[in-house]
Amino acid sequence: MGISVNDSKLLQLARLISDWPGLVSGPAADLVNDSLVLLEHLGDVKTLVDVGSGGGLPGLPLKIARPELSVTLVEADQDKAAFLVRACAALGLQDVEVVARRAEDVGQDPRYREAFDVAVARALARMPVLAELCLPLVRVGGRLLAQRTSSEDVDRAAGAIEVLGGALNRVAAAPSTARGAGTVVIVDKVRPTPPAYPRRPGVPSRKPL
Repeated sequence: MGISVNDSKLLQLARLISDWPGLVSGPAADLVNDSLVLLEHLGDVKTLVDVGSGGGLPGLPLKIARPELSVTLVEADQDKAAFLVRACAALGLQDVEVVARRAEDVGQDPRYREAFDVAVARALARMPVLAELCLPLVRVGGRLLAQRTSSEDVDRAAGAIEVLGGALNRVAAAPSTARGAGTVVIVDKVRPTPPAYPRRPGVPSRKPL
């Protein structure tokens, strides 16, 4: 699914992203289009969390395409979080929450911990780090959808995924105009994440599982 003249809110989002200095690198329309590769993997989910949302990618394009979704955008950078609030208002999006906090803190907050049907992330971190930041937010029976590139080695994250209560489902090809070698790593949440995870802010990236 690409951006067309009929996708007015997607086009508006791309313009908003382009007009906010330093938000993304690369053409905003291509990045919005890249986010939509996740649509076929959402199924009938109702609640979605976008971890490290940045310019709202992939969470906001998914919300526009699936208006019934309840979406939470986690973004620690205050300037980027301010953009997300402004973009949601400009686009008239309902049932979107912007959480301007570190993902490690959000994952330990009872309001958000294991509260979502699906977590999504794009270009957030290496896979073991991404798993620690995202899987604590996913309910048992839910899934993590991580946008990666086919050249990345997902196997080395298998141990971390298992520790965090996940199980690798598959890696699906998901090419787009932004990433010709794009993939989606699909991780099922099969058991609760141990209370120790995620660890304190900064620790997952300094000492990956």
